[in-house]
Order: sequence, then structure tokens, then C-alpha cells
Amino acid sequence: MTESTTPNEKKKPQQPASTTHIFEKPLSRAESDDLGKARRERCPRVDHKKWKIPSGRLDPVEMVLAGENGRIPELLPLRHGRMVASPFTFYRASALNMVADLATTPTSGIRVQCCGDAHMLNFGGFATPERRIILSINDLDETLPAPFEWDIKRLTTSFIIGCRDIGLSESTAKDVATICARSYRERMKEFSEMNPMDLWYYSLDVDTLIKSIKDPESLRRVTKRIAEERKKSRAEEIFPKMAKNTGEYSVIKDQLPSIFHWKGHTPGQIQDIVKHTFERYRESLAPSYQLLLDRYELKDAAIKVVGIGSVGTACWVLLLMDGDGHPLFLQVKEARSSVLEAYAGKTIYPNHGQRIVNGYRTMQPYSDIFLGWTRGDLGRDYFVRQLRDIKISFRVEVFGKEDMKLVANWCGWALALSHSRSGNSAMISGYLGKSDVFDNAIADFSIAYADQNEKDYAVFKRAVKSGKIKAQYEEEK
Repeated sequence: MTESTTPNEKKKPQQPASTTHIFEKPLSRAESDDLGKARRERCPRVDHKKWKIPSGRLDPVEMVLAGENGRIPELLPLRHGRMVASPFTFYRASALNMVADLATTPTSGIRVQCCGDAHMLNFGGFATPERRIILSINDLDETLPAPFEWDIKRLTTSFIIGCRDIGLSESTAKDVATICARSYRERMKEFSEMNPMDLWYYSLDVDTLIKSIKDPESLRRVTKRIAEERKKSRAEEIFPKMAKNTGEYSVIKDQLPSIFHWKGHTPGQIQDIVKHTFERYRESLAPSYQLLLDRYELKDAAIKVVGIGSVGTACWVLLLMDGDGHPLFLQVKEARSSVLEAYAGKTIYPNHGQRIVNGYRTMQPYSDIFLGWTRGDLGRDYFVRQLRDIKISFRVEVFGKEDMKLVANWCGWALALSHSRSGNSAMISGYLGKSDVFDNAIADFSIAYADQNEKDYAVFKRAVKSGKIKAQYEEEK
């Protein structure tokens, strides 16, 4: 059991959360397995089903507002408009609320590099440098070492909420959450039996995953989607949608409210503050990738509002061109303090962008070649990566029961791999065991917390309706 805490209280760990500190002395698989089993005395697996509102829990609206400190005020109504659409959209933007709650729940004390916001839509397909498509976690803004249970609980709860969102039955939702937890447990066992180098090179190839699809219609739909994304994610395909050629130069198109040039930033004119930030980013790359980047020239920079949880942070899209007019788009995302820090410990990285980049390189089998970090002249931290380099997200709105079960299995598998890369998989596997005790407990917790999320969403929705919180709504496309 963790120490009792409330969302108002910040834990002060003995050491920073920059490392899991579990490999100071290499242990055999048997030793690690035994240590994992011993952790069941500290935290019985069945205890993971427990959820009750902790004493002193903050109002959910106040928690949301607290998480918005330091964000761009003009963009917050848009964030609220996206959040209030459904319990699912609220959940996606309230990671801080859930982490504060998770910090009061039982934990085995086994730490890994956590995602921090491991809901189902933060998993997806993307291209490796060799142009293979793999499945992994693809949003790691909140990454930090923390108890492994926090990620799995956030993931399985998202499946309960997602199933409810598309009208699937409660029994199906519980089955889906159980499948996800079981996949995590069984794959963790497999990874615990691999040697470290084999595990490090392991990845979930989409072509392999496709072979597990039994339903012909799902197979046809997935195959078609992958083919479409391979084509339209190329920079040349993105260019007509995001940029235009004025004759003398190329600039990013303003597409309010999601893409626009910030006040004082004339399209096509790169200000010194942008140049300085970009140059510091270049220095974070390996020399070989600096050479590749130097083949391009920075042509324009614009604000790009992304997702739901990130709305209000300073996120940019950069347009670069080579001498022959071939485009390269880079995404620059503000790197703020992780929602995990108050409860898992602060990072020792001097730049939160560096913290996030380290998380990507640790949790993903392959990372973007242009992944790097920087700091702006005004003190904001950022991380940088390519924009939509074959990014394939799950379209939950068209899912049926079998689709949801399939994706739950894949996400549990992918999360187990990410945790195995940084944590002691044999210790985790020893703790999880061979039975379904952990799976069922996690499913029970997920249902209970999905209910809590709906209550919190109702409070937030009332705050929007009363005018306490301003919301801006976008036209449906």
C-alpha cells in the first residue's frame, strides 16, 4: 500500500524519478521472479480492484484548472470545448486528475518508465527509420518513472470508457478491459524470458499484428487504412493541405482555430526567437542527423493546436524546404512538468523536452530520427519530431465489439513491451503470476473508475453550462 496522500499533497521521494534504479546489480530471472512474488505480501493483487474517493480530494474542475496553469489563455476555451464533448474526451484531458487519484491506491512498488497518460488513443502505428510500421505508445508528454500499475489502470479504464462511448454493453466493456490486462500479464511473462538484447530489438510489426485479425471485414478495413496512411503521411502529400506556394516563397496556411500564425509573426518571416530556439534544437541531434537537417532551410513557423490534453500549450509546426522544394514538416511541442512529478518524483533532466525524448527512446523500439529538444528564449521547454510520419491512430468511432477486443490485446502487448524495456520484466511477471487474479482486479477497478470519470465529467459539464468555464466549439467537418 502506498502512503496515504491527497491530491493537495505532493510526495517528496528520497530520490528523483529520472531512473528506475533497478539494475544496480543484475539479478537472475529466478531471483527477480521471487522478488516479484514477495511483493504480493506488500500489495496483494486483488487489492488493485479497490477504488474509493480519497479524503480531501479536490473538486474535478479545480484539478482541471490547476493543470492549465501556464498555458496560453486564448486557447483554453477551445480546450474546454473539446473536453466537454463526452466522458471520453474529458478523460483524455484529465490525466492529472487520475494520477492524483492513483497515488492513493495500492501499489506493488515496482517502477518502470511510465507513459503517464496511457489511454488507448495514445497508442498507434508509426514508421521506423527503415520505413516499417510498428505499434507502440506514440504520445509520451507525461513520461516519467513511476509504478507500473498506474499505466495499466489508465489504459484499461480508457477501454471501459471507450466501449461505453460507442454503445457497447457493460459485459463487453469488462471483457475488453480484462483482455487488455491479460495481454499485458502474458506478454510480460514472454518478455521476462528473453535476453536483454533480443528484447531491446523486439517490436510489434503491424504486418505481424494483421495476421492475428480473424474477421474479414476488419482485415479489409485495417489493410486499406494502412495503405492510405503510407501515402498521405509523406511530406509531399501533406504540403497542399498545410502549406501554399506564393510564388516567391512557401508558407503555412492559416486554418483557424487549429493552425495560425501567432501575433507579430508574419508568414514566411522567421523571427530571431524562432531561429535561436531552432538552433538549440539542432544541437540536440546526433551529428549525422544534423547533416540531414542542414539539407533543409526553415521557411515558416505557425501555432498548431493539437489533441485535447495538449491544447493551450505552445505547440508549433515548422515548414522546411530543401533546394529543390521538397518539404519537411516538424512538430514542436511544449514540454511541461509531467503530471506524475508531484506523486512519483521530479526528473533530474534540466529540460523537460530532454525528459520526453529520453522517454521516447526508452519506451519505443524505434524513435523518429528528428526527435530532439530545445528551450525558447522565454524559458519554455520543447521537444521536436516529424509531423505525421506515417501516424496511424485508432478510429474508435467505427469500432465494433471484436475490433475493441483486438485493439485491447494489442495495446496490452505494446504496453508490456514498453515497460519491459525500462523495468525488470521478470519481477513484474513474478508479481502478476499465472492466474487471472490481477486481470480481474484491474477490470473491476476500471469499471469503478470509469464511473468516477462520468461523475467528474458531469461536474465539468455543469461548470461549462453555467459559464464558470468558457468553452469554444468547432464546426464539425
